[in-house]
Amino acid sequence: MSTSTNRFDPLAVVVDWLDAGRAGDLDALLDLYDERATFECDCERVVLAGRQALSAYWAPKLGCLSESAFSLNNIILTTDGVQADYQSYEGKPVRIRFRFTPSGKIDHTSCGPFALG
Repeated sequence: MSTSTNRFDPLAVVVDWLDAGRAGDLDALLDLYDERATFECDCERVVLAGRQALSAYWAPKLGCLSESAFSLNNIILTTDGVQADYQSYEGKPVRIRFRFTPSGKIDHTSCGPFALG
């Protein structure tokens, strides 16, 4: 993932995030986030901050994954991070945006429903 102390591949971090979600691996998913990371979900109208809140949000979802959960539909670099269209834990289309710390940890995610073309 990292090529030097100040360089990282944001696309690889998102792929690692999807892999952790698909595997239902809460610890691996949380390890990708900065300790002070924030998360906004328009689907459920929640705003969270910090590892404990992220753990409480993701734990039940990773325990009941659909067959298509965390499948990637599209991924692009943006001016401030990465945007990915994927299947939620329920198998519904979602668009998620990631911003990162300089060290390559996820600093902020925001997601919402997305209609496939």
